[in-house]
Amino acid sequence: MKITAIRLDRMRLPLDPPFVAAWDPESRRHFDATLVRVDTDEGLTGYGSGDSMAGFEEFEQLFLGRDPLRILNHVKTLETISFHAGRYWPLEAALWDLLGQVCGVPVATLFGGSTSRLPAYASFGELRPPDRRARDALAAWEAGFRAIKVRVARDRLDEGLAVVTAIREALGDAVSIMVDLNQSWRMPGDIAPALDLASVRRFAAALRELDVLWLEEPLPQQDLPGLRVLREREGVRVAGGEMVRTFPELVAMVEADALDVYQPDVVLAVGMLRARTVAELASLRHRWFTPHSWTNGLGLLANLHVVAGVGGGPYLEFPYDPPAWTPARRDFFLAEPVSIDRDGYLNVPDRPGLGAVIDEEAVRRWTR
Repeated sequence: MKITAIRLDRMRLPLDPPFVAAWDPESRRHFDATLVRVDTDEGLTGYGSGDSMAGFEEFEQLFLGRDPLRILNHVKTLETISFHAGRYWPLEAALWDLLGQVCGVPVATLFGGSTSRLPAYASFGELRPPDRRARDALAAWEAGFRAIKVRVARDRLDEGLAVVTAIREALGDAVSIMVDLNQSWRMPGDIAPALDLASVRRFAAALRELDVLWLEEPLPQQDLPGLRVLREREGVRVAGGEMVRTFPELVAMVEADALDVYQPDVVLAVGMLRARTVAELASLRHRWFTPHSWTNGLGLLANLHVVAGVGGGPYLEFPYDPPAWTPARRDFFLAEPVSIDRDGYLNVPDRPGLGAVIDEEAVRRWTR
């Protein structure tokens, strides 16, 4: 089998009302997604999505005419490209989709087949006042979620504590709560200083009293000593690693025992194969592996297959913040949005590969 073409459909969905992401200084009035198609001489096509794939065309010749099933070689090639250019991990996801189709099994089976379903947590994306967030949390609980993550702005910590308090008062112990400070990486142009360790320690101590499951991205990702101090002294689990650029950097985080929860997104950070290794290393240290998944439904499925394969958890992130962010918006180019079942679980599709079904009409409509 040979790769005959790599096709990129670059789509843009207008957002009205806009999505005001907590980590982005600019309100989002459109949502961009790139669908990667890997065609073969045997008529099979693999699909992936996640990163924008900007500038990939310059490197396409490194894959054309090659056997798509030699995935480790392609991963190594993608790592060399990542040093010089972009993160093109959706291509690896498309290759695993192909391999699953060839073998006739879901990718999760190829990654170990530990489980076929995982409980999802509702990952809120906007900053909203405490009373509104309490209502949002109740609505999410009624939809089936038993865990919720809220964003907190680094310059509005008191409001963040009030949000967590309001959710805890509304739902009691019926829901697990996570908090994301979004301090590990920045959007382009965001050069405001991060909170220092002393401030974060005080915040973490207050969260401990509210029985928060984990505190995510509390410090810049290179501050491994600070992360370790925080997790060892404040009694709150520390999560991070979602956008770490290289595999050695993630391994260094594991070796430094900097985190309780490792979160590399398989279509944004280090790819599926390397993320699986990180998951195994974390598991050996009795740490958690539950990746970031804030891209689209196809990216969410790629992460689901890796976590289900290795038996990660205890939850998997499910981007969800109606009305601004819904499964229908997130998965606009899929035939059906990825959804939780009535028990709040994400189920691995039983179709071979990643299991996505592309809505070709939607792709044509929204391609720029």
